[in-house]
Amino acid sequence: MRVAVIGSGFGGLGAAVRLRREGITDFVVLERAGSVGGTWRDNDYPGCACDVPSHLYSFSFAPNPDWPRTFSGQPHIRAYLEHVADTFGLRPHLRLDTELRMARWDERELRWELETSAGELTADVVVSATGPLSDPKTPEIPGLAQFPGKVFHSARWDHGYELRGKRVAVIGTGASAIQIVPAIAPEVERLTLFQRTPPWVMPRTDRAIGTAERWLHRRLPFTGAVRRGLLWGIRELQVSAFTKRPDQLGLVESLARANMARSIKDPELRARLTPSYRIGCKRILLSSAYYPALARPDVDLVASGLKEIRGSVLVAEDGTETEADAIVFGTGFHVTDMPVADRVVGVEGRSLAEEWKDGMRSLRGATAAGFPNWMTIIGPNTALGNSSMILMIESQLNYMADYLRQLGLLGGRVALAARPSAVNAWNRRVQDRMERTVWNTGGCTSWYLDARGRNTTVWPGTTAEFRRETRHVDLSEYEVLRIRDGERERDRGRESGREHGRVPEPAGAAAGGPAAAGDTAATAGEGRA
Repeated sequence: MRVAVIGSGFGGLGAAVRLRREGITDFVVLERAGSVGGTWRDNDYPGCACDVPSHLYSFSFAPNPDWPRTFSGQPHIRAYLEHVADTFGLRPHLRLDTELRMARWDERELRWELETSAGELTADVVVSATGPLSDPKTPEIPGLAQFPGKVFHSARWDHGYELRGKRVAVIGTGASAIQIVPAIAPEVERLTLFQRTPPWVMPRTDRAIGTAERWLHRRLPFTGAVRRGLLWGIRELQVSAFTKRPDQLGLVESLARANMARSIKDPELRARLTPSYRIGCKRILLSSAYYPALARPDVDLVASGLKEIRGSVLVAEDGTETEADAIVFGTGFHVTDMPVADRVVGVEGRSLAEEWKDGMRSLRGATAAGFPNWMTIIGPNTALGNSSMILMIESQLNYMADYLRQLGLLGGRVALAARPSAVNAWNRRVQDRMERTVWNTGGCTSWYLDARGRNTTVWPGTTAEFRRETRHVDLSEYEVLRIRDGERERDRGRESGREHGRVPEPAGAAAGGPAAAGDTAATAGEGRA
């Protein structure tokens, strides 16, 4: 294959659409599950929904005028991704129930050898779109294996287990937990929430989108684009408070306190729910149902982490004991230690996990030193704290497209290997900017930070800045590897990558706004999703 894409969530399907628009049809999308959707397929727990407005949480090249709510639920987002796969003719490229077991770089042939659960294949380029929210993280709790009841993670919800009438313990207070608690509280006999650190929660101003609005977006598509643009622009203006002036978040913190006070009348409970860190240090969560659920008489809050389990009794770090019939872990994912890194072996037999043992690092969130022709979608330092990841994904698709154009322009059997000096320089820039962000200075420990306390997940700037940084591949940041007469050669490159020449990008790719995906207008047969 010319290209192998790993994963079929937003990143993988977006890559597939862009490949077709670049005229590349010799590619496959490897998906370990039986359907597309990524995290929106795996996370189908009660109450699962997005905390980014619907019209911003969709591809700019596939606007959906028929979103039913301003904040869409999991079923609608998953249906959207299925529709994208159909609308853009991606089904023939999908290899479902095909899990990547190992990817090895062949230094002699300059290609990737992929071992999958369905067989082996080779690819000139691999695009890893497994995403950071794909492998659930369950803490090691003494006694967990001996717990006699039901145990599952929020991302692996057991819909065959009846929660009604059960005593349920929910572990964690992240984005999933604050949706699960109000969704299941009316059904269970008693719910106990174990909270190590309280989140800041703002109201979720969700509402149904009326038929008139949807009709308007269908008949006049520019109205949907304007709506998207406004949502994007508001969030761009917020960025400086997160990245440069965290003290400006004080007003937002006051609003969050007022939101809590409206539902939590008990001052002792309100004190346990009030964070001690600056708002924004952890992701600000949106819910209008979370605090009312915690105020219910059949819901208990344990303001402490889970220490151990003795039979059916859960013991908190503060000594509180709770009996439970079922445990639901809302404890997040392997974000800074992605398991896929163990399965990728690059130059000189070195795995990506070994390369990243001191922390994830890449060049422009896409390529890693020692792994030629390997790209990641939603790579290191590409996550956002206040806006839509789809914007970042589309910027990375621009970079992927130009990367492939440069390979084609160079001609022959060729590979691009990120220079360690370029990777280090990029990461120094990112980390220098990270120093004064609220994520680093806000006084919290979050999943944004790795085991060494280094922020390797969030982008410390606006989405427009990232769009500019990833618009083109600078060949001076890469070594060009070639095969000539059966022998591998290294082209050390020139001072400027532009001396190698450049294929022009598609019309419209240079715009920096929210509707610019680097894609041309929909071609024949590619209708609006």
